[in-house]
Amino acid sequence: MLLIACWSAQGQVQKKDSVRGDFRPTGIRIGTDAISLVKTFSTSDFKGWELNADADFRNYYVVAEVGHWQRNVDLENGNYTNAGNYWRIGAEVNFLKKDPIKNMFFFGFRIGHSKYDEKLSYTVTTPEFGTVNKSLENTNLKSNWLELTTGLKVKIYKSFWMGYTARIKLLPGLHEDLVLQTYDIPGYGLTFKKPWWGFNYYLMFRVPLPKRS
Repeated sequence: MLLIACWSAQGQVQKKDSVRGDFRPTGIRIGTDAISLVKTFSTSDFKGWELNADADFRNYYVVAEVGHWQRNVDLENGNYTNAGNYWRIGAEVNFLKKDPIKNMFFFGFRIGHSKYDEKLSYTVTTPEFGTVNKSLENTNLKSNWLELTTGLKVKIYKSFWMGYTARIKLLPGLHEDLVLQTYDIPGYGLTFKKPWWGFNYYLMFRVPLPKRS
């Protein structure tokens, strides 16, 4: 009887340890950035969207974000425009470890990448030639940067979630040998502000994965 009890106890310990060490994801959240959508429909200088997704591995999350960004900035003597796509990938650590519905207070990081075109159109006035229209343009530019992130994600109702991500954007990769120096990187922001802050407010739906057997 003692031997059977020992085997039973050992089996329970192994089962508990296997559950404790199980990193299989339980669900995937997919969402969009509400701030980008509001700015797109309420302002004339920005058009864009962003989608995001994450998957849990216990209290660790893999995160991916993809978006499109267009800026149209009126200057004193001209106009600056850009357009491009970007993505970010990274990870987050949830500090609400024992929450059964997986609400999140997290810290994390991202690697960002953007591919874009930009153009500066302007006018100059000289005594010799009068008013002259000029333009400078960069095409197929690529930039990378790093981000440190924090935020909250909270279950609102059934599979619907809401949350925000605040981010510090660091070390943007810039092309130094261009006639037109990059003013704004899609997904990053203004290049002369380093580091640069960002804020997203996400609306998300969680898709549960098959339960563990």
